[in-house]
Amino acid sequence: MLRPMSRLDEFAAAYQFNEVHRIRVRAPRSLIYRSFKEVTAGEIALFRALTWIRRLGRAGRESILNPPRDEPILGVATRTGFLLLADDPERELVVGTLVITPKGVAKPATPQKFKELAVPGVAKAMMNFRIEDAGDGTWLVSTETRVHATDASARRRFAWYWALIRPASGLLRRTWLRAIKRRAERAGGSAV
Repeated sequence: MLRPMSRLDEFAAAYQFNEVHRIRVRAPRSLIYRSFKEVTAGEIALFRALTWIRRLGRAGRESILNPPRDEPILGVATRTGFLLLADDPERELVVGTLVITPKGVAKPATPQKFKELAVPGVAKAMMNFRIEDAGDGTWLVSTETRVHATDASARRRFAWYWALIRPASGLLRRTWLRAIKRRAERAGGSAV
């Protein structure tokens, strides 16, 4: 069986770093998708603790690393530094941001500009949430993070950071998926 192409592939067909996490959810597809957009930092286990550590305890401005507890986390992300790259209702949602940006490089304002950005010294991070039919009355919900560095220098700079954050990042992605599952199944009145 041929797997359908992910919208993430449009923005990061080539990448040097990635991680993927999956969970099965028994709820209507529409509720799962809605949960992508509605889950808050307060619903994601350890989110605030791990991002506090990442910020070294500094308060800082509102961002995905310092979100209000009860606001949808993807809304905070797209309001404070992430760009909504693709939004296929009830199938997939993709966001992206620049994690390494040389001086003088402007943050892309559109998905097309984000896709085309290829100047040296840039590292682009993209993350999706995707729903696929698991074939047994459940849906396979996944999140994948990909990072593409445009040159060897950006790749080396990002590699040390990735080695440091990847364990916590993976934990956050797994707990984020569990929060999506809880919210969708609670709204749909079922559990797996």
